Formats: sequence, C-alpha cells, structure tokens
Amino acid sequence: MDWEEKRESENENNNVGEVYEKEIANTSDYYVKGPITPNKSYRKRRGVFSYFIVALIAALIGGIISSYVAPAYLYGKYLPIPELYKKNIAENAEIKIIPKDDITTVTAVAKKAMKSVVGITTIQTVDYFFWGPRQQQGVGSGVIVDSNGYILTNSHVIADGKADKITVLFKNGDKKEGKVLWYEKALDLAIVKVDATNLPAADLGDSDKLQVGELAVAIGNPLGLEFQRTVTSGIISGLNRSIRVDESNVIENLIQTDASINPGNSGGPLLNSKGEVIGINTAKIQSAEGLGFAIPINTAKPIIEQVIKQGTFKTVFMGISGVEVEKYEKALGIDLKADSGVIVIEVASQSPAFKAGIRAGDVILKIDGENVMSMNHLRRILYRYKPGDKANIQIMRNGETINLELTFATRPDNY
Repeated sequence: MDWEEKRESENENNNVGEVYEKEIANTSDYYVKGPITPNKSYRKRRGVFSYFIVALIAALIGGIISSYVAPAYLYGKYLPIPELYKKNIAENAEIKIIPKDDITTVTAVAKKAMKSVVGITTIQTVDYFFWGPRQQQGVGSGVIVDSNGYILTNSHVIADGKADKITVLFKNGDKKEGKVLWYEKALDLAIVKVDATNLPAADLGDSDKLQVGELAVAIGNPLGLEFQRTVTSGIISGLNRSIRVDESNVIENLIQTDASINPGNSGGPLLNSKGEVIGINTAKIQSAEGLGFAIPINTAKPIIEQVIKQGTFKTVFMGISGVEVEKYEKALGIDLKADSGVIVIEVASQSPAFKAGIRAGDVILKIDGENVMSMNHLRRILYRYKPGDKANIQIMRNGETINLELTFATRPDNY
C-alpha cells in the first residue's frame, strides 16, 4: 500500500496522528507529503506556557495598580487607605530635610556687613639682639565705623602703636595708608583713620542686650589676605569672660563665641542676626577649639564718638601711679594683708585722688564695688567715666578699710 492510500485509510479510522507518527518513526525519509497534525503532548505544553504568560502579565498589571495607581488616585478617594500604607506614610513623613533659618540669616548678615570689613597690613621694625633691626609684617582685620574713614580694630593689630606703616585694603580692591589716632593696649582697641569719604560704615549694635545662645557671625582674614573676608558662624557661648593675654594684662568683660576665630580675624567684627556689630574679635584660646573672644562694642562706642569729634580720646584723670599688690609683695618680701588691689606709689598734687584723700602707701581695693586687680584693670575701669562723674573708692590703709568719694577730672595734656 502506498502512502496516499494508507493516509486515507487511517483518516477513516480517526487514528491519523498515531499511525502517522508510527510511519515517520519507521521511515528514513525526511520529506513527508500532506498536512501534519500536531500530537496531544505538544498541545498540552503550549497550553501551560500560555497560562504562564497570562499570569505574568496579570501580576505586572496588578503590581503597577497597587504601587502607583491605587496610592495616587484611588486610596483615600474611592478606596479606604490600608493600615500598612498609613504606617508607611507616617514613617516617611518624619524624615524631612528642611534648611534651618539661621543659614539664610548668616547669608543676609554677610551680605550686609561684608563691604564694611577691611584688611589691615602692617610693617614694624623689630630689633633682634644678634641680627639687628628687621622688618616684620603683620596682618589683621578692621571694621569701618564712620563713613569719613574711621576704622576700629585691635591695638595688637597695629603693634600697639609701634607699626611703621599701616595699609588698609577695602573690598573693592582699593588700598589706602592708615594713621593711628588712638589705641589702648589694656583694652586691645585702636582707631585708624584713612583719607576717604562715603565709605560703607557698619551698624553698631547693643552688646549689653546679648544673651547666651544668640547667633554670632564673625568676618575677617583668618590666615592672611589670601583668605580675606572669611565668614564663620556660631553662637554666643558666654558673657563677661576674662582671659590673660600676657603676664601683665588680663582682658575682662569679653564675649565668648564658638564661631571660628583665628589670628587674622583680630580686629574684625562679631555680628548679631541683624548684621549689627556687637563685638571686635580679639583672641582665641590656642589649646582648645570653639573658644573665641570679642570685645563688647559698647566698650568702644564712647571712644569712637570722642575720637570722631576731637581726633583722640582721653580717659578721666585720677592722678596716681601704682603697682599690683602681688608684684609689690614679691619684690619687697612683705605682706600687705590684701589679697588683691593696687598699691599707690605716688599721688599727683591737687589731682582728684589727692583731693579725695588718697595717699602713697594706700591700697586701692575697689571702685564702685568692683575689685581692682591690676593697673591695666584700673585703666579699663576709668573708660566708663566722664569728667565730673563721682565714684566710691575703697582703700586699705594700715590694715583698715576706708571708703572715699572721688570726682574724676579731665586728663591734662602733659600727663
């Protein structure tokens, strides 16, 4: 029987697939005539694969709806929000990055005050014992306090009046020679004048109203002019601090801040959140971080006013010369029975001290209730008074405490 007859016969018996597979298995020919009817196992495999594809597509669509469509468009509007989803929303809501207000404040303060900050360079001749006189350069900062060229800085920035040349560098790049009008080492303050007008003067604040924790912004030249007008910020860390700057000088009533202050910052302003000058940066404790100090601006205000009006500043006049009790006792090997104070060495004739009854050998203990620690401290106290002001002076004489009233006078030109 040939192939065509066999196929017709098998089709009649409804066993097409089975007989056809057998014939294929028994033949060595690769070419088969007529239609090929798939077997049952093939149809079964194709059905399982189709179900898998449908299930995969359904899972993907369901995932998209549950993760994006439902939260964005259905939950809370058409469908209730699941408890798990509520929990996730609450947890994510707690993690927020919101810029602090003081970042914006610091930027505003810097923009307002930057143009009033100047760089100060000095040249000083220093006599070295073996090498002879050599020129030494110094760098510091300052702040314009009057538009007619008056600049406030530290006394040590201008070498306590010993600088041979002072150059002031402004924000626009201009350079002008500066002249020292006044300085006081005990206060570590100085006023320099340049020949200029219409300068951008800084606003002066009220340092008596400062509170610990307030914002503090420092501007200056921390490591020289290559880093000029560097801005650092922090808080007011403390008030009425005292630090010893050398063997004979303790600066008191200072503002403590954790705003970064380095040597070149000296003379630059410490500002509040309004961009007002509240202090003049003066020192940093080298052995610790975050311990910077500034002189309260209220200490400098009366000095600035008088220098602008009169060209210089003079403290009130007492008319004494003296030395610290501790130094006097060590030098002479005696005990004055006073823990601190200043022993009077000389009293000027007809001076306010003479008229008040102070004599050589007396120990000045207090002025208006404040302990007098040294001659430098005494000079700082005198800056608070004006000619004609009265003060209670407590002295010790022969072991006895006496209170006297003193009326301050204007310091003579030759004193």
